[in-house]
Amino acid sequence: MTFRSPHGDIDIPDVPLHQAVLGAAGTRGEHPALVDGLTGQIISYTHLAEMVDQLAGGFAAAGIRKGDVIGLFSPNSVLYPVVFHAALAAGATVTTVNALATAHDLQTQLADSNAKLLVTISAFLDRTADLTVDEVLVCDAAEGYRSIHDLLESGADAPQIDFDPAVDLAVLPYSSGTTGTPKGVMLTHRNLVANVAQASHALPLSADDRVIAVLPFFHIYGLTVLMNVALASGATVVPLPRFDLSNFLRTLQDHRITKAFVAPPIVLAMAKHPMVDDYDLSSLSFMLSGAAPLDGELAEACARRLN
Repeated sequence: MTFRSPHGDIDIPDVPLHQAVLGAAGTRGEHPALVDGLTGQIISYTHLAEMVDQLAGGFAAAGIRKGDVIGLFSPNSVLYPVVFHAALAAGATVTTVNALATAHDLQTQLADSNAKLLVTISAFLDRTADLTVDEVLVCDAAEGYRSIHDLLESGADAPQIDFDPAVDLAVLPYSSGTTGTPKGVMLTHRNLVANVAQASHALPLSADDRVIAVLPFFHIYGLTVLMNVALASGATVVPLPRFDLSNFLRTLQDHRITKAFVAPPIVLAMAKHPMVDDYDLSSLSFMLSGAAPLDGELAEACARRLN
């Protein structure tokens, strides 16, 4: 017996992921694409598109070719989507690394994925010794290391890559290793474009939405929904590097967040913690919990408290 969805069929564009997500970015002008939840730094959609092109050229000038793997080892930031999509535009596959990975975890993943470059932050450099990559780049600044900003200023043109979205790998995240050694999950551009199309249909966002991004971009939930679906929809993404309840609540209030995609521990805090009452959360219209089971009574308690 065949079971069909009550929803209509979804068109899956036959384009690489960076084009599906950012193809319309240049038409959105100065509308904020990314806003740092802590510092307030803004990257507009036009600037985001320009940065991705510039950095793709910088990656090509650094020797990245189609099929090479770039490791991305960073907490959420406004530069994470820039690095991610620029790597794809340069023809590379991105292996996203858990920000809590040990030096051994990092070394194992980069060796297994045959990564050529690693992009990280200066605070994580203590975990990057003895890597097999050709170069380690930082998103901020560190003595003795080139930064992403150096590549942005290379002046090299973005390469023209011939993609086969159904075959070419876009992302190589690693499983949690629950039943053994973590394994690379080979996701093509079409896999992720399909996910973006599906999620965009089920969870419509618009340019009027402001999405808080505290769940990690290295995880597929954060990568697909909080980053790629939101940017493809023209919403404003407000990243936070990690969950801290006071910073989370302050960001919801100060940035007038409309949509929050979270996990059950955050729902518990929102339902029970007295600090929640100290903030104006009236802009928040929608919260979705995923990644783990959520108790129905807890969900109802959170919904009642947040109205």
